[in-house]
Order: sequence, then structure tokens, then C-alpha cells
Amino acid sequence: MSFDIEVNNQPFDTEPRAGQCLRTYLRERGWFGVKKGCDQGDCGACTVHVDGEPVHSCLYPAVRAKGRSVTTVEGLASPEGELHPVQRKFLDAQGFQCGFCTAGFLMTTAALEAEQGTEHDDHKLADLPRAFKGNICRCTGYRAIEDAVRGVRHTERPCAGMAVGKSLGAPAGPQVVTGTARYTFDVEVPGLLHMKLLRSPHPHARIVSIDTAAALRVPGVHAVLTHEDAPDTLYSSARHEHPTEDPDDTRVLDDTVRHVGQRVAAVVADSEQAAEEGCRRVEVVYEELPYVIDPEEAMAPGAPMVHEGKGPEARIARVENNVAGEVHGEIGCVADGFADADVIHEETFLTQRVQHASLETHGCVAYFEPKEDGTGERLTVRSSTQTPFLTRRALCALYDLPEDEVRVVAGRVGGGFGGKQEMLTEDIVTLTALKLRRPVKLEYTRAEQFHGATTRHPFTIGIKVGARADGTLTAIQMRVVSNTGAYGNHGPAVMFHSVGESFAVYRAPHKKVDAFSVYTNVVPAGAFRGYGLGQVTFAVESVMDELARRLGMDPLVFREKNIIGPGEAMHSPIGEEEDLHIASYGLDQCLTVVRKAIAEDESSEKAPEGWLVGQGTAMAMIATGPPGGHYADARVSLLSDGTYDIAVGTAEFGNGTTTVHKQITAGALNTTEDRLTVRQSDTDVVRHDTGAFGSAGTVVAGKAVLLAATSLAERLRTFAALHTGVARHLCVLGPEAVECAGRVVTLKELHEAARARGAEQELAADGHWGGSPRSVAFNAQWFRLAVDPDTGEIRILRSVHAADAGKVMNPMQCRGQVEGGVAQALGATLFETVRVDDRGEVTTAAFRRYRLPQYADVPRTEVHFMETTDAIGPLGAKSMSESPFNPVGPAFANALRDATGIRFTELPVTRDRVWLALDQRAREASN
Repeated sequence: MSFDIEVNNQPFDTEPRAGQCLRTYLRERGWFGVKKGCDQGDCGACTVHVDGEPVHSCLYPAVRAKGRSVTTVEGLASPEGELHPVQRKFLDAQGFQCGFCTAGFLMTTAALEAEQGTEHDDHKLADLPRAFKGNICRCTGYRAIEDAVRGVRHTERPCAGMAVGKSLGAPAGPQVVTGTARYTFDVEVPGLLHMKLLRSPHPHARIVSIDTAAALRVPGVHAVLTHEDAPDTLYSSARHEHPTEDPDDTRVLDDTVRHVGQRVAAVVADSEQAAEEGCRRVEVVYEELPYVIDPEEAMAPGAPMVHEGKGPEARIARVENNVAGEVHGEIGCVADGFADADVIHEETFLTQRVQHASLETHGCVAYFEPKEDGTGERLTVRSSTQTPFLTRRALCALYDLPEDEVRVVAGRVGGGFGGKQEMLTEDIVTLTALKLRRPVKLEYTRAEQFHGATTRHPFTIGIKVGARADGTLTAIQMRVVSNTGAYGNHGPAVMFHSVGESFAVYRAPHKKVDAFSVYTNVVPAGAFRGYGLGQVTFAVESVMDELARRLGMDPLVFREKNIIGPGEAMHSPIGEEEDLHIASYGLDQCLTVVRKAIAEDESSEKAPEGWLVGQGTAMAMIATGPPGGHYADARVSLLSDGTYDIAVGTAEFGNGTTTVHKQITAGALNTTEDRLTVRQSDTDVVRHDTGAFGSAGTVVAGKAVLLAATSLAERLRTFAALHTGVARHLCVLGPEAVECAGRVVTLKELHEAARARGAEQELAADGHWGGSPRSVAFNAQWFRLAVDPDTGEIRILRSVHAADAGKVMNPMQCRGQVEGGVAQALGATLFETVRVDDRGEVTTAAFRRYRLPQYADVPRTEVHFMETTDAIGPLGAKSMSESPFNPVGPAFANALRDATGIRFTELPVTRDRVWLALDQRAREASN
């Protein structure tokens, strides 16, 4: 048939393939602003206009667009390049973080604005929960999106040298709102092959044989890789600076599968359709093995061994008991502490699996490029990763390649939250590219994110706390069991971290912990925002609240009596970390903010008649970086045109580090942000960076940038003095020039002078920071909520968050990190849960089954920053990406306890669980 379609005023006549959706049709024609987020019309990232009407293009058959006009986000701006009013609003309000969902929100908003005043106008923009019911954002917490729609401006343009502390907009903002920011798969690679993975249907099985003949006969299939093609080398998918932190228990393709969804074979073909058909035709004979789902059962004698046969070189604590890692410790004697207590409270808490749900799924593209010296080719891997340098290191070790033979590049990453501190696709794609010497792409589907990626660790926390009648704590004891799933990536480290700051924030003479990270035959867990602290903090803060109630004390007063103070040592039964210090203290201010909110609050008046109303608080402490070293190297250079170049390795995925690095540099060099460019997350053009995880973007990479920029400022003044013959202290660095006792030397002139002297290299400087010593950050969350006793419905009446971030480098961005953390934590508190059946198979492998927070679910959180200046962090700053998550769950549970009188000890506290608990209490009372 003849086919014609107009896309952004450009005609196309290529017929779509049978069954092709409009999203892939548009992306194949270079309109990369149309994003793939969910595959099922749930997230809205693929929204485009068809004849002015917004549609989810992943559900819209391309053939239906015949003869129609399609507009993508790239087509919103005028032909002259002037931004559409909606794009300008989102840019001014910074209504995005990673930006992967932004095109969808822009297209939805633009369509609704176009309807205003027409016969189709049904006032949807006045009802944003309704307007955005088809759009999901995982990063922002939605407040910034609402402000964008309402035309609220947050961005500032600071004067030279004054960027730190101002709300500078993200450097990539214009690209994000116009759809031209390039994420992992927003590239055209000639000759690209597509990979699909055959995955295990069994929770535990040995592969007896694999017949690939029928798959290889599928037209377009080039290769089928099995465990016979993979190296025997064991490694961990987790990425840490020191690989020995994780057990080496994983093979690229294994002859034993340990969870439903584990990859068994890789089929590579000219198209995804051919690769999928090839997967269906691979014939595998399995010998099914006994499996275990529950971690307590997994540790019991006689349980099936998940990693039977692995030796000490795998660094598994106890293979025979399925214990990936464990820690045991005691300060004082808890038996004596409990004997000294007047009140003891003991409880067991459960937290669930949670999916990261970053809208950009895992994936990478590997291809070969000519070497600069013309001696052949080398491999480039473009990946959605938080750790490009550690991934390159792992690939080179796995395939015995020199590091200069491999380049790893992270484009703009569409969300991470710890989930992309893993090597889940790069290993198998690299293996295939090396074998075929062809470009290869693997992009996870949304379902694969659930059964083939990682989750947050589910925890069981048994906790016992004792106190005297005056509220003084005498003893804290915990038994923690973390379910790491089929593989130990991050398992021991998450377990270890979970019982660190959660213990240390409270004073008690007697503390004891026994913690276990346990293998089971379910989808592996991994790094997730908070890194174990959120799970244990839920238990600790719930018990502290309950103990205060039993003592008849105000929970805030009880906490203030027992928390550590400035300058105190942080004691944990797992041992003190010598490089961890309270380099600034804002916890007292955090609790003061909460007390003020309680005193002035009138939100209970908004509760419907007959509903139960309550309020609750929780707090948390977190180290401002990972232990054991987290390294960053940076270089700042003066360029020939008089502008500056910042080269730093950390990746950008909405965490805002790129903006902060520009602000730090602008301050040190007394310049403006428009005179700075940033190169990052490319192992070819920047120096080593451990990675964008552990909230290290500001306190580690930012410190390296500060050292480099400060050093360059000194060099520029020194060279200007040499060039002009003026005393160095009389040379003042400005935005575009150095003023030397009345003589103005432009930076461009200075660069030319340095080149003439052969001293050009002197106009660049390096900075390095090793991540140690470290400080701590504090957070407190407070909720007032209302509960309908007849249905279990919960409404958040007010949400207040106090954050001790030290010197706040960018208030707008930092507020966004807090709001996003609160929103994500509310999802985990209220409804998010990755469910598995009795065989360990994930049953919630789609957004419509896995409930993510939408616009209507998230309240506007009032964010307050404390007035502290850290002695360790760059310019007094502390980290603030992970920490806001941790106090949210327990604060909500404490408010729910206050409202209902019932202590909920398992997350999520879904509406049906609340109703069942209330109903059971009512029936017991009637009897």
C-alpha cells in the first residue's frame, strides 16, 4: 500500500512493518525525543500528538497514522528555534530531573493548553491529578512539574563568581525540553544487530543440553550464544571501587540457573522480531533442582544450596548455609542492659522488594571504532550506567583486554537510584560484539526490568530496645536477615551498611547485632537508594516511637534525650569507621523544624468528619559517601577562546552533579556558568571516577572539581603576573580577563601567551579526592494524616521534611532531590511491592501491576534546609540524594500508629491491610 505521514512538518512515505507501533516508527526516523518507558501505555514517556491529539505512541499502530500529522517534542519549538511556551515553562521551573519522562509531560501539557478556551476544554489543567493520570515521573516528586504547568520560575542567573548557593538551571535543560538530549539508545549505529535473551522458566535447574539449530535457521538470526560460548570466570554484577566487596558468584551465561528469569542464551539477529523468534526456537533440556524461597529456610540445615560447589575464591561466607555475608558484634553486654531497663519493647519488622523503576531500562550498545593511530579497531560500549569506569575495568578483566582497547560511554542516563550500579547487559553484549565483530544492542523490556534486573533487598528485622523510666536507653539488639536473592551482588555490603548509622545515631551503652545476607532462588537484589539503611531505620524509628509511648514521653523529647550530639563518637556493634566524623551537626535543627510544624499545624481541620487523624516523626543519619575509598579525578582547563573546560568522570542521571560542578568552578574562577563546558562519563576523555552512587557526586567528584578549579585560579594569576610583570597579588581574576594593576589581559590573550611560551599546559589543573574522611548528613520527616476507618483509605494532610545538607549548593536542585526521595519512599511505604509466587517468579512485571506513585498520590512536601557548614565537604556541602528516603516510611508508620492505635510492622501499609487491621480490632472489641 502507499503510505504517507507528516512528522514535524516533514513528509515520510516508508511503510511501517506489520504490527509496528508509532513509537518505534518515529524513533527509526531519528525522532529520539519519543521515549520507551513501559511498553504498555502506562508511563506516558512516548506521548506524541496525532492531528493535535495526545496519544501513547507505544500503543498506537503506526499504520493508523497514515495521512495524519504527527508532532513529537522536537516539533514543538518554532522553525526558527523559539521554544514553545510549555517548553519555556518547564525550563524556567526545572520541571524535570533525569528528563526521560519530560517529553511526555510536555506533550500532554501542550495539548491541554491548546484545548483551553475551545469546545474540547474540560478544565483538565485545573485538575492536574486527572490531567497527568497517564504520565509517570520517578524522579521529581511532581511539585516541580506542577510549578512548570503553573508558570512558576525557579531558575536564577547569578553574577560572576556567585553561582554557589543559587538555583542555577541544569546545563542540559534546553536539550531536555526540546527532546535533543541524547540518552543511551538515542544514536544511530550502522549495521546494528539486536539481541534478545532466552530466560529460565525454573527457579533452580542444571542445563543438560541446548539445541540452537532451529533458532539459527530463523531468517536474520546471526548467532546464538550459550554457556559454552561464555568464559568460566566468576565475577559480580555489582560495581564497587574494590571488587572484593562482593562475592564472585556470577557467570556471563551459566550452565546452572538459580532464579526464574535468569538468562540462558542470547540470540542476535537483524531485528528484535527475528531475535525473539530465535529465542522461542532454542530447545533447552533442564534437570530441575530443589529450590528455596524463604531466607530463614535457606539457612536451615539440609536446605538446597544455591551456590553448591563454589570455593573460597568466590568469597561467599558460608556456601553450605546459603549465607553470602554476615556480621556479628556486641558493645558492652545487652543482657546487662536489658536487666537495667524499666521498659523493654521487642518487635519484628518486614520490608518488601521494591523495583527501581527508572524509566530508561537497562541496556547498552557495543560497536567498533577505528583507533586514532590507525592500527585497527577498538570496542566502544555505550551504556545506561552509573559506573562507566568500573564497568570498563570489569569488561577488561572478564575478556582479558587492555583498558586502552575498550571505551565505555554513558550518555544522559534516564534514572538510576542505584539500579545501574550493576553490570547487567554490558558483559553479554561485549561477548557477542567480540565474537561477531559487529555492532550489537540489548535493551531491556519493562518486564525484563522486573525479572532480569535487581530490586531493593527485602529485610526481616527483629529488634529489642530497653530504656529506664526517665527515657534513657540501656540496650539495643537486632537480628537482621536480608534476602539477596540468587546472587550476592551488593548483598554483604548492603547488609553491613544497614546496621551502621542506624545503630550509631542513638546512644546506648549496650548494643548487639547479628546480621545475615542470604541466598534464595529469587530475582537478585542490589543497590537501592539508602543502601539498606531505609529498611533498618523503619524498624529502629518505629520501636523508638513505640517505646516513647510506653514511657508516656513525647517521641521528640525521647529522641533528643538519646541521639548523639556534635563531636561524639559513633558507636556501632559492627565497629567504628575511623574516617567517619560528625563534621557538621544539624540534627537538633531538624527536630526543631518538626516541633515547630507540630505546634503551628492546622491541617487536621482538613480531615473528613469521622476520620482518624494522627501525626508522626522519624529521623535518620547517613554517611556522606561509601566506605573504603570512592575516587574522583577532575581537570579544569582554560581553552583558546577564553572559556573553560571541566572534565570529570561522574555520570548525570538527574542527580544534578553537572550543575553543581559548574557552580563550584564558576565560584573558584570568578566566572559565569555560560563560560564553562563539562565533559563527563566517557572513559576516553576524562579521568577515573568510581561512579555516581553513594551520594558522591558533590562530596567526592565535586571536591575534586573544587581542587582543580582552585588550583587553576592560582596558576592563572601566577602566569598573568609573569606575563605582565605585575606582582601576583595585584592580579585579579575576572569572568573574561585578568586585571593586573590597571592592565586588562583577556583570558584568550593569556592562553595565546602561554602557548607562545610553551607553557600552555600550565593553564590547566588537576584535582583528586579519595572520598575520605567522610561526614554524616541528617534528615527528619513529619506527617499528619487521616484514615477512613470504614475503608482504610489514607490521606496525607501535611508533609514536612528537614534536611541537613550543609551548605546547599543549589537550593532548587537539592529541594528536588528531597522531594523525589520522599515521593519514592512514599511509594515503597504505601503500595510498591515486587511480588513473587511460590516458585520465586515475579508476578508484578508491568507498571499496571506494580503500582508506582502518580501525580495524585504525592503531596507537596515542605522542605527545610538546616543552617550548617560541613568541615569536610566542598565549600561546606554534604550529600543529599539518598538520605531523604530513609525516614519517610517510619514517619508514616508512626503517624498511622498515632491515628489508629495500631502498630503496622510490615511494608507496604496498603489500604486493605489498614482496613483489615481496623476491622479485626473492631471485631475483637465487640467480643
